[in-house]
Amino acid sequence: MASTEDKPANKENTSSWNDSIYNPRTGELLGRTASSWALILLFYLVFYCFLAGMFALTMWVLLLSLDDYVPRYRDRVPFPGLMIRPDSLDMAFNKSDPLNYAHYVRHLESFLQSYNDTEQEKNEECTRGEYFLQDNTEDMTKKACRFKRSFLSLCSGLSDTDFGYSEGKPCVLLKMNRIIGLKPRGDPYINCTIKRDSPISMQYFPSEGRFDKMYFPYYGKKAHENYTQPLVAVKLLLAREDYNKELTVECRVEGSDLRNNDDRDKFLGRVTFRIKVVE
Repeated sequence: MASTEDKPANKENTSSWNDSIYNPRTGELLGRTASSWALILLFYLVFYCFLAGMFALTMWVLLLSLDDYVPRYRDRVPFPGLMIRPDSLDMAFNKSDPLNYAHYVRHLESFLQSYNDTEQEKNEECTRGEYFLQDNTEDMTKKACRFKRSFLSLCSGLSDTDFGYSEGKPCVLLKMNRIIGLKPRGDPYINCTIKRDSPISMQYFPSEGRFDKMYFPYYGKKAHENYTQPLVAVKLLLAREDYNKELTVECRVEGSDLRNNDDRDKFLGRVTFRIKVVE
């Protein structure tokens, strides 16, 4: 049991602790008077307003140095990658079951909507084999060359709405990534090979699987609003002995200065995919 001398000491400690939060005698809150709190809050208000102003000024100066149509720095990816549609690197389907390959057909049909004649009529009929240069035009909005899905012939989905999947001779579409200002030297075309001893026949659309120069250069998303990338369709003419086997196909961009052999980037100028058709 505590002694009578301990009670005043405990009362004094409690009073001292309460005074550290609010002292009614001096009017201090947490050791500061109202005027002291007002000064320190005013200091931080001015300090953070100054920081916000500096940040806004920095962003304003940065935005003045940017162009709405052309990125200021675009040297990190000097060569395009190669992509395929349907968007899968591992395809397998039963050619006798439409539901089994329906998602590939839907993907191709959806992808080719922007290449319909109604969409491409607003683009220009350009001269084949020549770059479509528009650097000296005052209009910042650039014109684009037509690429109609009919150019893909048997792989256009127009004459064969199943893109060859129902007959076990599937089509895949290849496109290069967009790079502003790219003007490939030479005559770029697609060449696909099967990674096995015996090759298989393939058909390329457009003729010889070429990316025509008239689709270059690309001027950027805002300047080249109606631009559609050129495509190359590859139709794999599989025979019955090729069914029920997983085939590895590698496609490369050949015939130009575009790189396709960088070991650090397996999609730079090339793409490899696997396909298996079940009978």
